[in-house]
Amino acid sequence: MTAVYQTPDADLVRAALAGSADAADTLFARHWPAAWRAVYAVCGCRADADDGAQAGMERAFRGLGTFDASRPFGPWLRTSVVRACVDHIRPAGRDVALGDAAASVPYEDAPDLFSTRGALGRALVALPAERRIVVVLRFWADMEVPDIAAALNLTRGTASSRLARAMAELRATLSEEVHDGRM
Repeated sequence: MTAVYQTPDADLVRAALAGSADAADTLFARHWPAAWRAVYAVCGCRADADDGAQAGMERAFRGLGTFDASRPFGPWLRTSVVRACVDHIRPAGRDVALGDAAASVPYEDAPDLFSTRGALGRALVALPAERRIVVVLRFWADMEVPDIAAALNLTRGTASSRLARAMAELRATLSEEVHDGRM
């Protein structure tokens, strides 16, 4: 492992802000896979994930000056990338039903989507898109409910309700798999 991969993200951010293309390239390479998986989980389509993740990474790197170096870089980057994806799938000026914009993807077509190919992955991709997206934003992008609400143009109560319903549905699905011996 080279020294550049041992360099903390905050140091790489400072170097990138100072103009180091190598530091920016390292940050990109280090965080691209997780950012892409989060976007894929939101939009459910490889082509949209490629486009959305690329646009989100560009937007995040343009806003690198807003990163608080006392906090972890990965969650900040994933949040920025996922927000860009949400903006991409929501037409300007109006809400769109995420079920229309982010259709569920068959589990077998979701490569390493959630770093597991087990029951949790199957249960998550089976959720309706409007519920799946809040779970992804909360647990894969590390966003809090108020930030999820803002990113999706929802009230805080609606975002919280969708998250609670999604978690209840996931628990029920996983419980069924345990009882049926499918896990």
